[in-house]
Amino acid sequence: MDEKFSGYKNLVEQIKAEAAKRIIGQEQVIEGILTALVCGGHILLEGVPGLAKTLAVKTFAELSGLDFKRIQFTPDLLPADVSGTLIYEQNSGIFSVRKGPVFTNVVLADEINRSPAKVQSALLEAMAERQVTIGEETHPLPKPFIVLATQNPIEQEGTYNLPEAELDRFLLKILVPYPTPAEEAAIVKTAGKAGEVQVSKILSKEKLSEMQALLSEVSCDEKLIEYIVSLVSATRPVSQKKQAPNIAVRTAQKKDDISRYISFGASPRAGIALLQAAKAHALFAGRSFVLPEDIKESAPSVLRHRIVLSYEAAADDVSSDELIQKILDFMPLP
Repeated sequence: MDEKFSGYKNLVEQIKAEAAKRIIGQEQVIEGILTALVCGGHILLEGVPGLAKTLAVKTFAELSGLDFKRIQFTPDLLPADVSGTLIYEQNSGIFSVRKGPVFTNVVLADEINRSPAKVQSALLEAMAERQVTIGEETHPLPKPFIVLATQNPIEQEGTYNLPEAELDRFLLKILVPYPTPAEEAAIVKTAGKAGEVQVSKILSKEKLSEMQALLSEVSCDEKLIEYIVSLVSATRPVSQKKQAPNIAVRTAQKKDDISRYISFGASPRAGIALLQAAKAHALFAGRSFVLPEDIKESAPSVLRHRIVLSYEAAADDVSSDELIQKILDFMPLP
Protein backbone atom coordinates (compact mmCIF):
# COMPACT_ATOMS: atom_id res chain seq x y z
CA MET A 1 0.00 0.00 0.00
CA ASP A 2 1.34 3.44 -0.97
CA GLU A 3 2.26 5.39 2.17
CA LYS A 4 0.96 8.59 0.59
CA PHE A 5 -2.49 7.05 0.25
CA SER A 6 -2.47 5.12 3.53
CA GLY A 7 -1.99 8.40 5.39
CA TYR A 8 -5.34 9.63 4.11
CA LYS A 9 -6.99 6.41 5.23
CA ASN A 10 -5.88 7.28 8.76
CA LEU A 11 -7.15 10.84 8.31
CA VAL A 12 -10.62 9.60 7.34
CA GLU A 13 -10.67 7.32 10.38
CA GLN A 14 -9.77 10.30 12.59
CA ILE A 15 -12.61 12.33 11.10
CA LYS A 16 -15.11 9.53 11.76
CA ALA A 17 -13.85 9.07 15.32
CA GLU A 18 -14.07 12.80 16.05
CA ALA A 19 -17.59 13.02 14.59
CA ALA A 20 -18.63 10.03 16.74
CA LYS A 21 -18.05 12.16 19.83
CA ARG A 22 -21.13 14.15 18.89
CA ILE A 23 -23.07 11.94 16.47
CA ILE A 24 -24.01 8.39 17.39
CA GLY A 25 -24.12 6.22 14.30
CA GLN A 26 -24.67 7.84 10.87
CA GLU A 27 -21.10 7.05 9.84
CA GLN A 28 -22.21 6.77 6.20
CA VAL A 29 -23.47 10.37 6.35
CA ILE A 30 -20.07 11.71 7.42
CA GLU A 31 -18.29 9.61 4.77
CA GLY A 32 -20.80 10.76 2.15
CA ILE A 33 -20.26 14.43 3.00
CA LEU A 34 -16.49 13.96 2.85
CA THR A 35 -16.82 12.16 -0.50
CA ALA A 36 -18.83 15.03 -1.97
CA LEU A 37 -16.38 17.61 -0.67
CA VAL A 38 -13.30 15.80 -2.00
CA CYS A 39 -15.00 15.25 -5.37
CA GLY A 40 -16.13 18.87 -5.55
CA GLY A 41 -19.81 17.89 -5.61
CA HIS A 42 -22.96 18.43 -3.58
CA ILE A 43 -25.03 16.09 -1.47
CA LEU A 44 -28.73 15.55 -0.72
CA LEU A 45 -29.60 14.07 2.68
CA GLU A 46 -33.04 12.49 2.96
CA GLY A 47 -34.53 11.27 6.21
CA VAL A 48 -37.36 11.80 8.65
CA PRO A 49 -37.03 14.51 11.34
CA GLY A 50 -34.82 13.85 14.34
CA LEU A 51 -32.07 11.80 12.67
CA ALA A 52 -29.31 14.41 13.22
CA LYS A 53 -29.02 15.49 9.59
CA THR A 54 -28.48 19.14 10.49
CA LEU A 55 -26.18 18.24 13.40
CA ALA A 56 -24.07 16.07 11.06
CA VAL A 57 -23.61 18.97 8.65
CA LYS A 58 -22.70 21.42 11.42
CA THR A 59 -20.30 18.92 12.94
CA PHE A 60 -18.55 18.35 9.63
CA ALA A 61 -18.18 22.10 9.11
CA GLU A 62 -16.46 22.34 12.50
CA LEU A 63 -14.23 19.34 11.77
CA SER A 64 -13.13 20.84 8.47
CA GLY A 65 -12.64 24.39 9.67
CA LEU A 66 -14.70 25.71 6.76
CA ASP A 67 -17.04 28.69 6.82
CA PHE A 68 -20.63 27.55 7.30
CA LYS A 69 -24.05 29.12 6.75
CA ARG A 70 -27.54 27.72 7.03
CA ILE A 71 -30.54 28.62 4.88
CA GLN A 72 -33.92 27.53 6.20
CA PHE A 73 -36.04 27.02 3.08
CA THR A 74 -39.68 28.10 3.46
CA PRO A 75 -42.53 28.72 0.96
CA ASP A 76 -42.12 32.51 1.28
CA LEU A 77 -38.35 32.52 0.68
CA LEU A 78 -37.16 34.69 -2.24
CA PRO A 79 -34.23 34.03 -4.61
CA ALA A 80 -32.52 37.16 -3.30
CA ASP A 81 -32.59 35.61 0.18
CA VAL A 82 -30.29 32.89 -1.16
CA SER A 83 -28.00 34.52 -3.71
CA GLY A 84 -28.10 38.18 -2.67
CA THR A 85 -29.39 41.39 -4.24
CA LEU A 86 -28.59 44.99 -5.16
CA ILE A 87 -29.17 47.64 -2.49
CA TYR A 88 -29.67 51.30 -3.39
CA GLU A 89 -27.57 53.62 -1.25
CA GLN A 90 -29.32 56.98 -1.04
CA ASN A 91 -26.26 58.92 0.10
CA SER A 92 -24.08 57.91 -2.86
CA GLY A 93 -26.89 57.34 -5.34
CA ILE A 94 -25.47 54.00 -6.48
CA PHE A 95 -26.41 50.35 -6.10
CA SER A 96 -24.17 48.11 -4.02
CA VAL A 97 -24.12 44.32 -3.88
CA ARG A 98 -25.35 42.59 -0.76
CA LYS A 99 -24.16 39.01 -1.00
CA GLY A 100 -26.47 36.26 0.22
CA PRO A 101 -25.68 33.32 2.52
CA VAL A 102 -24.62 31.21 -0.48
CA PHE A 103 -21.25 33.00 -0.35
CA THR A 104 -19.53 30.57 2.01
CA ASN A 105 -17.79 27.20 1.92
CA VAL A 106 -20.50 24.94 3.34
CA VAL A 107 -24.16 25.79 2.70
CA LEU A 108 -26.84 23.89 4.59
CA ALA A 109 -30.01 24.10 2.52
CA ASP A 110 -32.36 22.86 5.22
CA GLU A 111 -35.63 21.33 3.98
CA ILE A 112 -34.89 22.43 0.44
CA ASN A 113 -38.15 20.95 -0.87
CA ARG A 114 -40.20 23.48 1.14
CA SER A 115 -39.37 26.31 -1.25
CA PRO A 116 -40.91 26.85 -4.72
CA ALA A 117 -39.04 26.24 -7.97
CA LYS A 118 -38.02 29.90 -8.35
CA VAL A 119 -35.98 29.73 -5.14
CA GLN A 120 -34.60 26.26 -5.82
CA SER A 121 -33.37 27.47 -9.22
CA ALA A 122 -31.38 30.21 -7.49
CA LEU A 123 -29.03 27.46 -6.34
CA LEU A 124 -28.54 25.96 -9.82
CA GLU A 125 -25.97 28.50 -11.02
CA ALA A 126 -24.12 28.32 -7.72
CA MET A 127 -24.05 24.50 -7.73
CA ALA A 128 -23.09 24.07 -11.38
CA GLU A 129 -20.89 27.09 -12.11
CA ARG A 130 -19.57 28.01 -8.66
CA GLN A 131 -20.69 31.59 -9.28
CA VAL A 132 -23.68 33.86 -8.71
CA THR A 133 -24.97 36.61 -10.96
CA ILE A 134 -26.37 39.64 -9.13
CA GLY A 135 -27.59 42.41 -11.39
CA GLU A 136 -25.17 42.61 -14.30
CA GLU A 137 -22.13 41.28 -12.41
CA THR A 138 -21.02 37.71 -11.85
CA HIS A 139 -19.37 36.91 -8.53
CA PRO A 140 -17.26 33.78 -7.94
CA LEU A 141 -18.04 31.70 -4.86
CA PRO A 142 -15.41 30.81 -2.26
CA LYS A 143 -13.38 27.62 -2.69
CA PRO A 144 -14.19 24.98 -1.66
CA PHE A 145 -17.96 25.24 -2.07
CA ILE A 146 -20.49 22.54 -1.25
CA VAL A 147 -24.27 22.53 -0.88
CA LEU A 148 -25.64 20.09 1.70
CA ALA A 149 -29.39 19.90 1.25
CA THR A 150 -31.84 18.07 3.49
CA GLN A 151 -35.38 16.98 2.79
CA ASN A 152 -38.13 15.12 4.64
CA PRO A 153 -39.56 12.25 2.54
CA ILE A 154 -42.77 11.74 4.52
CA GLU A 155 -44.34 15.21 4.35
CA GLN A 156 -46.02 16.25 1.11
CA GLU A 157 -48.17 19.20 2.17
CA GLY A 158 -46.42 22.51 1.58
CA THR A 159 -43.51 20.93 -0.27
CA TYR A 160 -42.28 21.09 -3.87
CA ASN A 161 -40.57 18.20 -5.62
CA LEU A 162 -37.04 18.98 -6.76
CA PRO A 163 -36.86 19.07 -10.58
CA GLU A 164 -34.73 16.43 -12.28
CA ALA A 165 -32.31 19.09 -13.55
CA GLU A 166 -31.54 20.11 -9.98
CA LEU A 167 -31.38 16.55 -8.66
CA ASP A 168 -28.79 15.75 -11.31
CA ARG A 169 -26.57 18.48 -9.85
CA PHE A 170 -26.22 16.52 -6.61
CA LEU A 171 -23.27 14.15 -6.67
CA LEU A 172 -24.83 11.88 -4.05
CA LYS A 173 -28.14 11.26 -2.35
CA ILE A 174 -27.72 9.71 1.08
CA LEU A 175 -30.65 8.08 2.86
CA VAL A 176 -30.36 8.69 6.58
CA PRO A 177 -31.67 5.59 8.40
CA TYR A 178 -33.13 5.14 11.85
CA PRO A 179 -30.55 4.26 14.52
CA THR A 180 -30.19 0.73 15.81
CA PRO A 181 -31.71 -0.01 19.27
CA ALA A 182 -28.27 0.21 20.88
CA GLU A 183 -27.51 3.51 19.14
CA GLU A 184 -30.91 4.92 20.06
CA ALA A 185 -30.38 3.99 23.71
CA ALA A 186 -27.10 5.91 23.67
CA ILE A 187 -28.83 8.87 21.99
CA VAL A 188 -31.54 8.95 24.65
CA LYS A 189 -28.90 8.94 27.39
CA THR A 190 -27.35 12.11 26.02
CA ALA A 191 -30.68 13.91 26.64
CA GLY A 192 -30.22 16.14 23.60
CA LYS A 193 -26.83 17.46 24.71
CA ALA A 194 -24.85 16.04 21.78
CA GLY A 195 -24.59 19.47 20.17
CA GLU A 196 -22.72 20.78 23.22
CA VAL A 197 -19.86 18.29 22.81
CA GLN A 198 -16.74 19.99 21.44
CA VAL A 199 -14.99 18.53 18.39
CA SER A 200 -11.49 19.28 17.15
CA LYS A 201 -10.61 20.74 13.78
CA ILE A 202 -8.98 17.92 11.83
CA LEU A 203 -9.34 19.05 8.23
CA SER A 204 -8.30 22.34 6.66
CA LYS A 205 -8.60 23.99 3.26
CA GLU A 206 -5.00 23.07 2.54
CA LYS A 207 -5.45 19.42 3.51
CA LEU A 208 -8.65 19.26 1.50
CA SER A 209 -6.86 20.67 -1.56
CA GLU A 210 -4.23 17.94 -1.15
CA MET A 211 -6.93 15.26 -1.09
CA GLN A 212 -8.62 16.71 -4.17
CA ALA A 213 -5.28 16.72 -6.02
CA LEU A 214 -4.53 13.17 -4.92
CA LEU A 215 -7.93 12.01 -6.17
CA SER A 216 -6.78 12.63 -9.74
CA GLU A 217 -3.89 10.22 -9.14
CA VAL A 218 -6.22 7.33 -8.29
CA SER A 219 -6.22 5.10 -11.37
CA CYS A 220 -9.19 3.28 -12.86
CA ASP A 221 -8.78 0.48 -15.40
CA GLU A 222 -10.41 0.88 -18.80
CA LYS A 223 -12.54 -2.22 -18.17
CA LEU A 224 -13.91 -0.61 -15.02
CA ILE A 225 -14.78 2.53 -16.99
CA GLU A 226 -16.79 0.32 -19.35
CA TYR A 227 -18.43 -1.30 -16.33
CA ILE A 228 -19.47 2.13 -15.00
CA VAL A 229 -20.92 3.11 -18.38
CA SER A 230 -22.80 -0.19 -18.56
CA LEU A 231 -24.33 0.33 -15.11
CA VAL A 232 -25.50 3.82 -16.02
CA SER A 233 -26.82 2.65 -19.39
CA ALA A 234 -28.72 -0.20 -17.74
CA THR A 235 -30.82 2.33 -15.81
CA ARG A 236 -32.31 3.58 -19.07
CA PRO A 237 -35.26 1.98 -20.87
CA VAL A 238 -34.14 -0.12 -23.83
CA SER A 239 -35.44 2.50 -26.29
CA GLN A 240 -32.97 5.03 -24.83
CA LYS A 241 -29.95 2.73 -25.28
CA LYS A 242 -29.49 2.64 -29.05
CA GLN A 243 -25.77 3.29 -28.68
CA ALA A 244 -25.18 1.35 -25.48
CA PRO A 245 -21.95 -0.64 -24.99
CA ASN A 246 -22.05 -4.30 -25.97
CA ILE A 247 -22.16 -5.47 -22.37
CA ALA A 248 -25.32 -3.47 -21.76
CA VAL A 249 -26.90 -4.75 -24.95
CA ARG A 250 -26.19 -8.34 -23.95
CA THR A 251 -27.92 -7.82 -20.64
CA ALA A 252 -30.93 -5.96 -22.07
CA GLN A 253 -33.11 -9.06 -22.12
CA LYS A 254 -32.33 -9.75 -18.47
CA LYS A 255 -33.34 -6.19 -17.68
CA ASP A 256 -36.74 -6.44 -19.35
CA ASP A 257 -38.37 -7.25 -16.01
CA ILE A 258 -37.34 -3.85 -14.57
CA SER A 259 -37.53 -1.65 -17.69
CA ARG A 260 -41.21 -1.08 -17.14
CA TYR A 261 -40.45 0.51 -13.79
CA ILE A 262 -38.18 3.21 -15.25
CA SER A 263 -39.42 6.22 -17.20
CA PHE A 264 -36.05 7.93 -17.57
CA GLY A 265 -32.59 6.74 -16.63
CA ALA A 266 -29.41 8.42 -15.46
CA SER A 267 -27.58 10.94 -17.65
CA PRO A 268 -23.88 10.80 -18.61
CA ARG A 269 -23.24 13.06 -15.62
CA ALA A 270 -24.02 10.01 -13.48
CA GLY A 271 -21.10 8.09 -15.00
CA ILE A 272 -18.73 10.95 -14.16
CA ALA A 273 -20.11 11.09 -10.63
CA LEU A 274 -19.81 7.32 -10.17
CA LEU A 275 -16.17 7.34 -11.27
CA GLN A 276 -15.35 10.22 -8.91
CA ALA A 277 -17.17 8.61 -5.98
CA ALA A 278 -15.45 5.27 -6.62
CA LYS A 279 -12.06 7.02 -6.67
CA ALA A 280 -12.89 8.72 -3.37
CA HIS A 281 -13.93 5.35 -1.90
CA ALA A 282 -10.56 3.91 -2.95
CA LEU A 283 -8.69 6.91 -1.54
CA PHE A 284 -10.47 6.57 1.81
CA ALA A 285 -9.41 2.90 1.86
CA GLY A 286 -5.79 3.93 1.32
CA ARG A 287 -5.56 2.64 -2.26
CA SER A 288 -4.26 4.29 -5.43
CA PHE A 289 -6.54 2.27 -7.71
CA VAL A 290 -10.25 1.55 -8.06
CA LEU A 291 -11.73 -1.91 -7.48
CA PRO A 292 -15.14 -3.15 -8.67
CA GLU A 293 -16.25 -3.09 -5.02
CA ASP A 294 -15.67 0.67 -4.90
CA ILE A 295 -18.05 1.12 -7.82
CA LYS A 296 -20.70 -1.19 -6.37
CA GLU A 297 -20.53 0.55 -2.99
CA SER A 298 -20.92 3.98 -4.57
CA ALA A 299 -23.61 3.12 -7.14
CA PRO A 300 -26.77 3.42 -4.96
CA SER A 301 -25.97 6.90 -3.61
CA VAL A 302 -24.95 8.14 -7.08
CA LEU A 303 -27.86 6.67 -9.06
CA ARG A 304 -30.91 6.61 -6.76
CA HIS A 305 -31.91 10.23 -7.37
CA ARG A 306 -31.16 10.11 -11.08
CA ILE A 307 -33.73 7.44 -11.94
CA VAL A 308 -37.28 8.59 -12.69
CA LEU A 309 -39.66 5.80 -11.75
CA SER A 310 -42.80 5.00 -13.72
CA TYR A 311 -46.35 4.85 -12.41
CA GLU A 312 -46.06 1.07 -12.49
CA ALA A 313 -43.19 1.25 -10.01
CA ALA A 314 -45.34 3.30 -7.65
CA ALA A 315 -48.21 0.84 -8.06
CA ASP A 316 -45.96 -2.13 -7.29
CA ASP A 317 -44.13 -0.29 -4.49
CA VAL A 318 -40.74 -0.68 -6.19
CA SER A 319 -37.97 1.70 -5.13
CA SER A 320 -35.01 2.94 -7.15
CA ASP A 321 -32.65 1.22 -4.70
CA GLU A 322 -34.24 -2.14 -5.47
CA LEU A 323 -33.80 -1.55 -9.20
CA ILE A 324 -30.17 -0.50 -8.73
CA GLN A 325 -29.49 -3.65 -6.71
CA LYS A 326 -30.98 -5.81 -9.46
CA ILE A 327 -28.78 -4.11 -12.04
CA LEU A 328 -25.70 -4.66 -9.86
CA ASP A 329 -26.66 -8.32 -9.41
CA PHE A 330 -27.03 -9.19 -13.09
CA MET A 331 -24.35 -6.94 -14.59
CA PRO A 332 -21.21 -9.10 -15.04
CA LEU A 333 -18.07 -7.81 -13.36
CA PRO A 334 -15.09 -7.06 -15.62
